[in-house]
Amino acid sequence: MSSPSLKDLVDQWLLLDSNSETRNEIQSLWNRNELDELERRMRARIEFGTAGLRGRMEAGWARMNDLIIIQASQGLAAYVLQHVEGAITRGLVVGHDHRHHSEHWARLTAQVFLAKNIKVYLLRGLNHTPMVPFSVKELNAACGVMITASHNPKQDNGYKVYWENGVQIIAPHDEGISQAIQLNLQPQKYDASSLSLCVDLTASLQKKYFECLKLLNRTRGLNATLEHTFVNTSMHGVSDAFVKQAFDIFGFPPYTPVLEQQKPDPEFPTVLFPNPEEKGALDLALATAEKTGVGYVLAQDPDSDRFTAAERSETGEWILFTGDQLGSLFASRVLHAYKASNAPVEKLAMVASTVSSKMIEAMAKLKGFKFVECLTGFKFIGNTALHLEAEGYDVPFGYEEAIGFMFGSQIRDKDGVAATVTFAELVASLPAQGKTVNGHLQELYERYGYFETRNSYFICNDSQLTNRIFTDIRNREPHLTSASYPKTLASLCINRIVDLTTGYDSGNPPSYTPSLPLSSGHMIQIRAGSEVLGINLVLTLRTSGTEPKIKYYLEGSGKDAKTVDSLLSKAVADISENWVQANKHGIRKA
Repeated sequence: MSSPSLKDLVDQWLLLDSNSETRNEIQSLWNRNELDELERRMRARIEFGTAGLRGRMEAGWARMNDLIIIQASQGLAAYVLQHVEGAITRGLVVGHDHRHHSEHWARLTAQVFLAKNIKVYLLRGLNHTPMVPFSVKELNAACGVMITASHNPKQDNGYKVYWENGVQIIAPHDEGISQAIQLNLQPQKYDASSLSLCVDLTASLQKKYFECLKLLNRTRGLNATLEHTFVNTSMHGVSDAFVKQAFDIFGFPPYTPVLEQQKPDPEFPTVLFPNPEEKGALDLALATAEKTGVGYVLAQDPDSDRFTAAERSETGEWILFTGDQLGSLFASRVLHAYKASNAPVEKLAMVASTVSSKMIEAMAKLKGFKFVECLTGFKFIGNTALHLEAEGYDVPFGYEEAIGFMFGSQIRDKDGVAATVTFAELVASLPAQGKTVNGHLQELYERYGYFETRNSYFICNDSQLTNRIFTDIRNREPHLTSASYPKTLASLCINRIVDLTTGYDSGNPPSYTPSLPLSSGHMIQIRAGSEVLGINLVLTLRTSGTEPKIKYYLEGSGKDAKTVDSLLSKAVADISENWVQANKHGIRKA
C-alpha cells in the first residue's frame, strides 16, 4: 500500500481537528508552502509506547495537541473497557501538572471517559506525578493518566498511563492500546459540561498520601534540630507545596526555597532543561545555599517524581551526589530499618535497573537479602516489585540511576517527595555519630567496595551505522560461525555477556537464555574482572529509543577510588577505540 500524500495528511487533519488554533496552524503552513516542516509534523504519527505519549506541543500527527489527546483517550478507554473487569465503576484517575495545556488535556481526557460512562476521578489543581499511581491503587481504579512531560523542555508535554496495578504500562498493553487508538481515530464531540460528573476526592487522597508517606518517618525526634540545614528547589515545578507539607509532617523546620524557581512556571525561565541532573541546573540552588550558609541542597524535577541532593564539604566545595550514590545510601538506610524491625532479612528484596550500580548487589550478597535487576524504567521496576511481593518478599525500595527512587509498598513508581524527606532524615541521623552524608557514603564504600560510574554516549545519526557497530561487536572474529564477542575490556577478562537483543546470556547454561526480557533496541551488558586484583567492570551498551545515541553505562569497583578511577579511564578509551571504534566511523563522544 502506497503512503498517503502530504496533501492527504493535511486534508485529514483539517477535517478532524476541531481546535481552531491548531487547525489554522496546519493551514498556514500549507498556505506558505512550508512542506519540509509539514513533513516533520504530519508524516509519522507520534508513537504510543510504554511511557504513553510525549512530545512537542504543536499541531500535527507527530506532535502533542487536542486531537492526539482525544484519539489517545478514545483508544485507551476502548482498551480498558475490553481488558479490565469492572472498568466502568472502578473508573479512571486523571491528574496534571503545570505545563501549558496540562489542565486542558486532563479535562479532555476526562470528557472522553465520561462519554463512555466510565467513572472519572479528576484530581483538582496541580499534583505531582506520584499522586496518580497512589490514587489508582487506593481507589482500585481501572487505570490512571497523568498529563506531564516530567523534566523535558518547556515545549513538550506528555500523556503517562498507569494500569490497574498502579504501575506504568508494559507489554502487551502498550501495543494493545496503540492498536486501539488506531481503531478509534474519528473524534467524537464532547461536552465540557459533563465534567460536573467527575468525582473529586483530591483532598482525601492527598491526606491519605501523606499518611502513607509518614510511615517512612523514623527520626522525628532529631528532625526538629535541623534549623537552616536545607535549600530546596522545585525547578519551576509542582513540588514545593508537597515538600513543604512533608517537611511539616516529618517535624523538620522550614527549608530555604530557591525563590526564583519556587512557584510553578511552565516557561521554566531560569533553566533550559529543567532536569536536576543537567549541568548547571542546580546553580541557583547552590548560590542560594552559599548566600544563606546552608549545607545541603535538595532538588526535585518539575513533576516531582525525581530527586537529587548536594552537600557542602568541609573545604567549601559542593558534592553533587549521583543517582547511584543516592540509591546506595537509601538502600543501606532501608536495610538498617528492616533489620531493626526484627523482620527476617531473607524476606527483604530490593530492585534496581540493570544499568544502575551493582553496589546493592554487593550489599545483598554480604547481608543476605534478595536483589533483582530489571530493564530500565519504573514500568519494569514497579512490576518486578509486584512479582516479588507475590512470591512473599517485602520490597520497600527500588531505584534507577536516573535519580528515580521508590519507597514503601503504596506507590510502585518513583517519588521525589518521599526521596526528599528520606534524604533529610538521613542527614538528621548522622550528626550524633559525627558523620556527614558523604562521610557515611565513604564508610559504605569501605564496607562493600568502592563503586564509581562513568556514563556517557556517542552521537550517531546513521541508524545503519549503529546497526553495523553492534553487529561488529557481536562478531569480533568473523571467521567463526557463532557469535564472538570481545574477550577483554580494559585488559580485564570478560566473564559474562548478556545480549538482550539476540537473547543470549553466557552465564546461564545450558539454555543461555537471559532472565531479563529482550530489548526493543540494541543492548549488550558485559562483566569483566580480576579476582586477584579485586577489580571489576560492568558495561552496558545500548541504543536510545528517542535520540541518535549509542549510550554506555560503565561502572568500576574495587578497593579504593584511585584504582577504580584509573580503571574507568582505561575502559572509556577501550570502548571508544576498540568497541564502538568512534574514530574509524567518524562519530563523536559527548
